[in-house]
Amino acid sequence: MVTEDKMFVQAPILAGMDGVAHGFFTRLGGTSEGIYASLNCGLGSRDVQDSIAENRERAARLLGADTLIGVYQKHSGTAVVAKKPWSRNKVPEADAIVTSTPGLAISILTADCAPVLLCDPEARVVGAAHAGWRGALSGIVESTVEAMAGIGARPERIGAAIGPTISQGAYEVGQDYKAQVVGQDPESEPFFAIDEGSGEPHFDLAGYVAERLSRAGVGETFDLGLCTYYDETRLFSYRRSQHHGEDDYGRQISAIVLA
Repeated sequence: MVTEDKMFVQAPILAGMDGVAHGFFTRLGGTSEGIYASLNCGLGSRDVQDSIAENRERAARLLGADTLIGVYQKHSGTAVVAKKPWSRNKVPEADAIVTSTPGLAISILTADCAPVLLCDPEARVVGAAHAGWRGALSGIVESTVEAMAGIGARPERIGAAIGPTISQGAYEVGQDYKAQVVGQDPESEPFFAIDEGSGEPHFDLAGYVAERLSRAGVGETFDLGLCTYYDETRLFSYRRSQHHGEDDYGRQISAIVLA
């Protein structure tokens, strides 16, 4: 069962853990306007910066966090450990954060890529990863699990949740894309399906990320099954913004914190 609120969605695998708060935030309940309406948390967007700051603060307050941090995402396989907040001008380039520091909410931004939140409740270690196809192929999931293990977690004790992601039905890709992915990871072949109408491959990104979590030894994974592209009322989508001819797009935030 998925727990839903106006501003965020929770996965039962994480919601059932004591001393941990998390949320896959939607685009609802914020202060931004226009194409960014309304809970746009993307610092890299061209939205009003004061609105973004307030939106991020609202997310932090709902989680009961002292501080909320993120990273400069690059579609990489790099995960970093956060022991304390970093300053705005010293944000590391990475695509995942792990921490064992209570009150420090770690977050990632997405608008079609897969947001993954992880926790080992016994070791009290949490992680947040941004897994687009490039990051997943580059090992961002494995890097996140390895970084968590480096500060006391054990993969088999980790519960992971995959948040709103573009669905396979909406994610048409080219033959060259498929060739690149399968060429680097032959085991990705089952996550491609050919569309009967266009004849082009469609990629199951969330399914592939779940497979990488399994390979990394994660004990249990839950996929919310929410599509960013089709759920325009609640979720931002980069691909949908391109199809609408918009010149920018909002980003939703996903975050997790130890109480």
